[in-house]
Amino acid sequence: MVTPQRQEGRTVVVVVYDGVRLLDVTGPLEVFTMAGEHGAAYRPLIASLGGRDIRTSGGVRLGADVALEELDDGGHILLVPGSPDVDATAADEPLLSQVRRLSGRAGHTASVCAGAFVLAAAGLLDGRRAATHWELAERLARTYPGIEVDRDAIFVRDGDIVTSAGVSSGIDLALGLVEEDYGAGLARTVAKHLVVFMQRPGGQSQFSVRMLAGGQSRTPLRPVLDAVAVDPAGDHGLAAMAARAGLSVRQLTRLFRKETGLSPARYVELTRLESARIMLETSDRPLDVVARRIGFGSPETMRRAFVRELGVPPAAYRARFRTTRPAASGLRS
Repeated sequence: MVTPQRQEGRTVVVVVYDGVRLLDVTGPLEVFTMAGEHGAAYRPLIASLGGRDIRTSGGVRLGADVALEELDDGGHILLVPGSPDVDATAADEPLLSQVRRLSGRAGHTASVCAGAFVLAAAGLLDGRRAATHWELAERLARTYPGIEVDRDAIFVRDGDIVTSAGVSSGIDLALGLVEEDYGAGLARTVAKHLVVFMQRPGGQSQFSVRMLAGGQSRTPLRPVLDAVAVDPAGDHGLAAMAARAGLSVRQLTRLFRKETGLSPARYVELTRLESARIMLETSDRPLDVVARRIGFGSPETMRRAFVRELGVPPAAYRARFRTTRPAASGLRS
């Protein structure tokens, strides 16, 4: 038997199988590899049933380093990527059996995207909070009612199990694990070299408010939505927005409800909040400057919006974005 944790470094066992999504595998692996290039002691190990080569969902062939059956434990991190064929992976009992066995002997068990269904089918998420891709969240909750599915988070940690959302969020998850092992400094270095943002802690939403309107370019709302995004501090009262769209105020309000599920005023407020978050994450501008440039008018108005929507004031939010870790509220560790 192979005992990963007894070998040099922190072994990351990545479980692969036919139909696995390539980026679910390579995204986290690049994070751990880059961390190794900057002083971390990770040892990636690709494992499959029987040690066989596998073919990813995109047709790329991947070679395995070891057979899952030959592993004595799951290493420092046991990582389970996802697959577009959720039903097939969740019904693969030999795969589930090995994941179940190795998870009990791993430091952390993690999943990317639809990999949460593998953990769920193996019984590892019962009674826990978990995340998955937003398109699959309702399905996960319906199929496994014993799981508290967070439909919005980038990633969720519950004890020694960490689950993440859609494919690229595996990079966020891996950065969070690097930070836990080696500190925020190394995680920021890795993020910088990979040219990705570190400022996505687990609890951050998968969505931008502009996604609420979809990608329809021909909607009469498009010039209104674009104007709010380009200049959130501008005049976005009902009359101004209605004139911009060539609609009556009543028509504008009805169309906003239909296409975004929000009132015009609510959409403007959420857009301003999102813009303020980005400015707080990426600059050291004083809070009064941020509030004025975004359109809140005063720091107190901005503070109330942050507390109401995010549960923390702007200064605390900015401090949190020095780390990948989600807020402690609601998380079990």
